[in-house]
Amino acid sequence: MNTELPTQYTPADVETQSYERWVSGGYFGADPGSEREPYSLVLPPPNVTGVLHIGHALDHSIQDALSRRARMRGMETLWLPGMDHAGIATQNVVERELGKEGLSRHDLGREAFIDRVWQWKHESGGRILGQMKRLGDGVDWSRERFTMDEGLSRAVQTIFKRLFDDGLIYRAERIINWCPRCLTALSDIEVEHSEDEGELVSIRYSDEIVVATTRPETMLGDTAVAVHPNDERYAHLVGTTVELPLTGRRIPIIADEHVDPAFGTGCVKVTPAHDPNDFEIGRRHSLPSLTVMDERGVITAHGPYQGLDRFEARPAVVAALREQGLIVAEKRPYLHAVGHCSRCKTVVEPRLSLQWFVNVSPLAKAAGDAVRDGRTRIHPPELAKRYFDWVDDMHDWCISRQLWWGHRIPVWYGPAGEVVCLGPDETAPEGYVQDPDVLDTWFSSALWPFSTLGWPEQTPELARFYPTSVLVTGYDILFFWVARMMMFGLYAMDGQPPFRTVALHGMVRDQFGKKMSKSFGNVVDPLDWIDRYGADATRFTLLRGANPGSDVAVSEDWAAGSRNFCNKIWNATRFALMNGATVGELPASLTAADRWILSRLQTVITEADAAFEEFEFAKASDLLYHFAWDEVCDWYLELAKVQLSQGLDHTRLVLGHVLDALLRLLHPLVPFVTEELWRAVTGRESVVVSSWPVADPRYADPAAEAEILAVQELVTEIRRFRSDQGLKPGQKVAARLSLSGTALAEHEAAIRSLLRLQEPSGSFVPTASLLVAGVNVELDTAGAIDVAAERKRLEKDLAVARKEAAQVAAKLGNEQFMAKAPDDVVAKVRARAESSAADIARLEGQLAALPTG
Repeated sequence: MNTELPTQYTPADVETQSYERWVSGGYFGADPGSEREPYSLVLPPPNVTGVLHIGHALDHSIQDALSRRARMRGMETLWLPGMDHAGIATQNVVERELGKEGLSRHDLGREAFIDRVWQWKHESGGRILGQMKRLGDGVDWSRERFTMDEGLSRAVQTIFKRLFDDGLIYRAERIINWCPRCLTALSDIEVEHSEDEGELVSIRYSDEIVVATTRPETMLGDTAVAVHPNDERYAHLVGTTVELPLTGRRIPIIADEHVDPAFGTGCVKVTPAHDPNDFEIGRRHSLPSLTVMDERGVITAHGPYQGLDRFEARPAVVAALREQGLIVAEKRPYLHAVGHCSRCKTVVEPRLSLQWFVNVSPLAKAAGDAVRDGRTRIHPPELAKRYFDWVDDMHDWCISRQLWWGHRIPVWYGPAGEVVCLGPDETAPEGYVQDPDVLDTWFSSALWPFSTLGWPEQTPELARFYPTSVLVTGYDILFFWVARMMMFGLYAMDGQPPFRTVALHGMVRDQFGKKMSKSFGNVVDPLDWIDRYGADATRFTLLRGANPGSDVAVSEDWAAGSRNFCNKIWNATRFALMNGATVGELPASLTAADRWILSRLQTVITEADAAFEEFEFAKASDLLYHFAWDEVCDWYLELAKVQLSQGLDHTRLVLGHVLDALLRLLHPLVPFVTEELWRAVTGRESVVVSSWPVADPRYADPAAEAEILAVQELVTEIRRFRSDQGLKPGQKVAARLSLSGTALAEHEAAIRSLLRLQEPSGSFVPTASLLVAGVNVELDTAGAIDVAAERKRLEKDLAVARKEAAQVAAKLGNEQFMAKAPDDVVAKVRARAESSAADIARLEGQLAALPTG
């Protein structure tokens, strides 16, 4: 046992050495052969290009708290770490590095470029894993995975082939999100939408047909004009043709229910190759699809606009239409939703392209069923609706990307047009060429919960830890990642979902509830906070705001407050150790104060357990904060000082017992400071492998709680009185306490100590008195206060209280008000009347108690 803790807690002196000791001790390792109950979770894999941001810090703090508590509860706990290869992001990073050398990936060629990416990954990637150690993540590093590892690549090939053979993967021309800068298709989650200023142009196609568009350059690819079938204004035109301006082509006027007759003129231009809704209209009416721009957004249609960038062609087309008198109206600025590539911020172009897709219909249904029948629980339950909104209306998933970095699509084409999909142990016939595209990053990360455990091999890890116990992630990727893991997990694992519970948290915002953004200047770097306040303070700040499914507000002041909390429990433990606190068997005979704190401890254990079970980290954090600060430090330690001065040795055992349990309860939230203190209190190996506290009903003691509550009420009221009298907290005052015959009599020494009240001398003359819960307290405040200043202050407060009482009395005496006001309003006014009357009586009493002359 270490009784010589440093005078103050310095996180930097503790964190690194503690973490290294945990890892070298193998505390975070999981044994699939263990007979203990399994508990598993997989870390949502951060991008290999990433750094630890405040959202990661929240996510990881929650997961670490869950895994540490599970381990302490005796469960065989696996928290599996790893990284995602992040196709577009990583390729962009390496291409930028090449650009500094005056090279492009095409200068290197595919194979050499991939070698260069691997080199970058080994040298610069994965910084976030080192930062995870700074935060204290208790992951099993021996099982770290990467989505491009050999084993995970084998899993990707295996499931692709199974889906292909089952007819759930197909190749087709469809409208997809396309980035003209990255030159690849994008998934929905890789598109960021914002309200951008544009222009709404109304174009006359004929005397009766006017269409409005924000993208006039795409009219070069129009193949129809559509109206609603029930729109009588245009019924006579359906089936006829109209000349498309600037092109000389004639296009049909068709009727389709997709058109909203109440929007604009009720006429819609149809460009199947450049709009997803128009593409579906085109399929229904067998319209041709004319592609009028290439993969870089350059116009390819023959004519004066050929070779212009799409944003150059837009004003050129409008100018030509205006010159011909075909512009009916121009509205600018016109705010409308525009998609941008999340990586390079380029405006996304809907593009008709030959791509690979997953037919998600049966997979999505299975994902919905698994939540509906309870195999997987979404927490909080109210967010399940969002999940169902997604899986019940999911569109086929475009999984091909026109990149070089990623899992190559395992499809080969023969010289005569043959198509063959190969598994990981199969070889293509001679002369066959592999598809050049790679798979969407989300395809491989959708396999994460089981590919990381060795699938498609039937490993001991897979048998032991799948399904995983819980997935912790932000609600913002519920649709995109969680749903896809559910689909693939159920498909690959014979109907077993990848996790039993999905625990969703919100986004981290600033103290005003504002989203964090570099443009707002309110972004928090968690590493800065760790450097300044310590990892524990950073974690505790985040966890104190973590309510299920809700956003988390943070501020630097709160981080400083969390550091102060760590210092508080450090100083309390240091005091206890200096006074001989130790862990051992508690004696049968204990004081009321001892029985009170032990009883309160049992309640706190029970309530903390309930909060942890429901992922209510804010509730658990607040509960333990107030128990530690208010009850243990501010009350029990003060009471213990008196008991220690009286030679009550058992107090040292109670102190040790309470601190032992409190530090274990706090450990999942603030692991570093609790590790250092728990080892000092107990002399044992590590709190990481200690047991989780269990409430002991033998120590429940309502009588002791009531007795100490009476002490607290008396002390609190006298402290308020002292403050009102202008006495400083540490100022000693002579006082007579009438405790004889009450349950508080045995606590007189503690009460005097807490209140700085001296025993009265023979010449004691009280100058002030008050009655609290039947106890008369007389104090000699002569010479301790500025009587004139105190009288002036009290008279001012009394005037305010009397004014309040008069206003309330007037309301209660108003018959019209009393007749019309709701009962709850009248009740509040009556309560104000009682409060102001009590204030007047208290202030008059204090004035009367002041010395005269």
